[in-house]
Amino acid sequence: MKEKETAIILSQREIAPQIYNMWIETYLAEQAKAGQFLCIYPKDKSTLLPRPISICEVREDRKALRIVYRVAGQGTREFAGYRRGDTIAVMGTLGNGFPVEDAVGKKVFLMGGGIGIPPILQLAKEIRGEKQILLGYRDAHTFLREDMEKHGSVYIATEDGSVGVRGNVMDAIAENGLEADLIYACGPMPMLRAIKAYAAEHRMRAYISLEERMACGVGACLGCVVKTKEVDHHSHVKNARICTDGPVFEADEVDI
Repeated sequence: MKEKETAIILSQREIAPQIYNMWIETYLAEQAKAGQFLCIYPKDKSTLLPRPISICEVREDRKALRIVYRVAGQGTREFAGYRRGDTIAVMGTLGNGFPVEDAVGKKVFLMGGGIGIPPILQLAKEIRGEKQILLGYRDAHTFLREDMEKHGSVYIATEDGSVGVRGNVMDAIAENGLEADLIYACGPMPMLRAIKAYAAEHRMRAYISLEERMACGVGACLGCVVKTKEVDHHSHVKNARICTDGPVFEADEVDI
């Protein structure tokens, strides 16, 4: 169900350079699932479009949500200036999340890269059983690492080698000799392509969350599409709308 409301900011702080952690009080938390996202509306009217931001965590009482975002432009720069008690217009909850029921009885990889790391936290909370959490960063600013360590075994890869394995999450798998039955992942496209290839090679199922610039957030504009194996009933061609059909897809169903 898509609803728009005015939420209240409970807290906000910078947790890494240009990476902000915000908790908002909203009834949207009642229905939120791992892998879904919110559209957040800037107050500056010259910024016409909302900003899609993944849900990082849902508070236990289901009355508040956590988002972690990178300042990347005018809209998110405005968000970074908000303080406790400010209001914020949000629409949610949007998109299809991760199918956590598929992890029952399986050993799983939860993989996040860069600003694709935040949605992995709620996923780690929802999945029961053995979890191996692989996180890829540019450098030693390993935001959300301590939060993740509460929910599974964490393996770090950094591009500069300052923490964990030098390289990416695939290098962390090889370096630590890890194995799993199922993959859930969110991150930049090169990482997701590598995961898709790895899953195919090892005959594993992989669910990937595609990060893409979205305009409307509700599937009307076709501004965010990905090629698929099957014909989309909306556009009648082989593509899918990331904002409504995704952002989570089974890796072998999309052409990335």
